[in-house]
Amino acid sequence: MEHPVMKGNTSPETQKKNSQGSLLGYTVVALGLALFIRFFVAAPYVVSGASMDPGFEDWHYLIIDRISYDIGDPQRGDVIVFDLPQEGGRSLIKRVIGIPGETVILNGQSVTIVNEKHPKGFTLEEPYLDPKNLEGSNDMRVTLGEDEYFVLGDNRRVSADSRIWGTLARENIVGRALIRLYPLDQISLLPGEARYEE
Repeated sequence: MEHPVMKGNTSPETQKKNSQGSLLGYTVVALGLALFIRFFVAAPYVVSGASMDPGFEDWHYLIIDRISYDIGDPQRGDVIVFDLPQEGGRSLIKRVIGIPGETVILNGQSVTIVNEKHPKGFTLEEPYLDPKNLEGSNDMRVTLGEDEYFVLGDNRRVSADSRIWGTLARENIVGRALIRLYPLDQISLLPGEARYEE
């Protein structure tokens, strides 16, 4: 003989508590995921200043990739964001010009890289630079140690970069510019990235 199955009646109060509990759970998970992404995967940055003109201007909104350099090394031509140790809490955006083990030679407006592949050096072609941003003379020679990088702003006339405060330690690099989200007509993946013929 079959017995009827009794269906439990859930009171409106119980349903409301269950719904609130589910909403709270989803909110905690979503917040945790957002914070994880923000601090360990990608972070938003807003450009302020003219040091990377004309490629990056005030109020350009960028998403910075925090994990690529855990897998690989920064490359020449990458546009990166880093923390400046001399000024705690200040982040800058610049372009990687010299990588560990190389010698970077600045002579006037030319940049020459000396490395194992090019012991006599090769001159960087930098089509992203605006000639009006290249005033003044730059004369220096820097040999990079292990985990040291030489970075420059694209607006060499006003940029405070490795010419002024020296080499950049890898540990201070936050990540590379992955996406430009604003202005809307300049949305792009890996904005400003350059590769050079050596």
